Amino acid sequence: MRPEPDFRAAAVVRIAEEMALAARTAPKAKGIDLLEIVVLQGDDILKLSAGMKAIGERENHPTFLRDCENVKAAQAVLLIATRRQTIGLRYCSFCGQPDCAAAEKHGVNCVFNGGDLGIAIGSAVAVAADRRVDNRIMYTAGKAAIEAKMLGPEITIALGIPLSVSSKSPFFDRK
Repeated sequence: MRPEPDFRAAAVVRIAEEMALAARTAPKAKGIDLLEIVVLQGDDILKLSAGMKAIGERENHPTFLRDCENVKAAQAVLLIATRRQTIGLRYCSFCGQPDCAAAEKHGVNCVFNGGDLGIAIGSAVAVAADRRVDNRIMYTAGKAAIEAKMLGPEITIALGIPLSVSSKSPFFDRK
């Protein structure tokens, strides 16, 4: 006999891994994959939460302070990020620069990086929804992960998705 609380955390981590796979296979502009995907659990979640709290206190930003408490209730956190790299278009200007070469020169984020990240996030949370795992997309978790260097050095945009299985979602009724 194995009661559900004994395998809950491991099941949530497995679903986070499935979410990571869905994000990886999501369509990307010109087929260029610039995503970095990480699953956090245990002490890494506490480190992320502490980083969110530090930002909230430093910046006097209540959203970070609220979200850092939500993250502590998660059994896993999926981080999905994108590296800053243009996709080599000769003409686009969606980022405000005339072309990718100018965007590279000025260190501007390519709009397709953010678009690809959004599609990957949508694919990931669809898996969570299909598995009935409570989740919430948090820019605060992504920002703290970047500051804490939990992701690669070229990462400029990241989002975090805390995951929880309990009788009530800790990400819904938030103070």
